[in-house]
Amino acid sequence: MTAIPTARATTTSPAISALGLRKSYGDKVVLDGIDLSIPEGTVFALLGPNGAGKTTTVQILSTLIAADGGQAQVAGHDLDDRPDGVRAAIGVTGQFAAVDNLLTAEENLLLMADLQHLPRREGRRRAAGLLERFELSEAARKPVSTFSGGMRRKLDLAMTLVGDPRIIFLDEPTTGLDPRSRRTMWEIIRGLVADGVTIFLTTQYLEEADQLADRIAVLDKGRLVAEGTADELKRLIPGGHIRLRFSDIAELDTAARHFGAAARDLEELTLRIPSDGGIPTLRAVLDVLDGAAVRAESLTVHTPDLDDVFLTLTGHGTPNTTTEMAR
Repeated sequence: MTAIPTARATTTSPAISALGLRKSYGDKVVLDGIDLSIPEGTVFALLGPNGAGKTTTVQILSTLIAADGGQAQVAGHDLDDRPDGVRAAIGVTGQFAAVDNLLTAEENLLLMADLQHLPRREGRRRAAGLLERFELSEAARKPVSTFSGGMRRKLDLAMTLVGDPRIIFLDEPTTGLDPRSRRTMWEIIRGLVADGVTIFLTTQYLEEADQLADRIAVLDKGRLVAEGTADELKRLIPGGHIRLRFSDIAELDTAARHFGAAARDLEELTLRIPSDGGIPTLRAVLDVLDGAAVRAESLTVHTPDLDDVFLTLTGHGTPNTTTEMAR
């Protein structure tokens, strides 16, 4: 098993914590004792291949199903002892927009306000504010059936925010969206986090996790096989290197004598030096060049991406914009 990097020290309280979370269906073990600690006001992304237990984790933490073992707290409330407290503190947005096509955007939001038992005036105030925030004011009185996919996803998230949750579970929130709508949703998510909201994100897009998540966990066969920042996870995978380009063969040969493990490309006049992508390694390479009085024409650092991380850690094909990470 790949070592899991230690989480960085933080002074904020965990918004979500779990210890030894387990779930089985008959003889099939779906979650095999996972531990989580997610600070407030951060984005946590959970990645996993088909059958890894990703959606089961979300369902347990959002009180939709019960765990078979372990313990968990969400927003300071124990899942077993105070599930109502958990539900009052969270919002959940699923893969498919949970909006009523026969109602207008405004009516959907007001319906949600009624379900939250908000006073009528407060419900209207929140609905108007959310329509403006999500740039849906002009379409407020149009039937949702006329909305584009991106507009429906924005309305779905707006409905989640009617109750002012401090923790939001986003289960593949940008599935099916075009690139522009996806980036709009990213900006909305960043804005929520800037306001102190905690985001628990599952996604089929590795670029999305790379762009948004403060920490990422990879779940495989019911176990967390790695957790860390995107950069920490990339450094777990071999293949990273520093690429030096030189102006002539003499400079290349001189440099190559000082890097025994480097690979030369005589046609491109480059030297490829294995690297973990860290600053200490980069500094060491520069020190060697300086000591040898060799000048590189250019230097680039190459690290594995999250596709490489996913493939190596799980042994499965990598998800992308056309292949869904099954839930």
